[in-house]
Amino acid sequence: MADTHEIKQHFWKKLADSPFLMIGLDGGGHAEPLTAQLDQDQVDTLFFFIGKDNRLAGGGRAMAQFVSKGHDFFACLAGTARVDNDFAMIDKLWNKQVEAWFPGGKDDPNLALLRFDIADAEMWETDMSLAGKVKMLFGGTIKVGDEGSHAKVSTTAE
Repeated sequence: MADTHEIKQHFWKKLADSPFLMIGLDGGGHAEPLTAQLDQDQVDTLFFFIGKDNRLAGGGRAMAQFVSKGHDFFACLAGTARVDNDFAMIDKLWNKQVEAWFPGGKDDPNLALLRFDIADAEMWETDMSLAGKVKMLFGGTIKVGDEGSHAKVSTTAE
């Protein structure tokens, strides 16, 4: 079973490998899929390029959900979303995938950089033991310690 520090490390590694989350404003309807832009210099912060007409552009309390590519790591992140059109950050995070969505480039009139500041998170890692996997396969009872790791954190910083 991983400790909290390891779970945080695994979260950032898994997110870098597959940076797709569902994010929505509290009371703002359904969440939507977005691709996170990660900046290693920013602790507890995710960035997303969105259109100024996106429902998230108004900002406010928000929740984001993450499922890793291998479905072995899950996270629910609570925090605050707001547009932060810092051109230096836009320039730093800009890439070919973003350019595909904004043909006007970094000066596209519809471009907005959404900043999501994580206030707290809950994370689950299904690092199930071999014995636990065998029990699941044959209908055995899963015991504490067989199922994986879990952490509630006030910071995702390692």
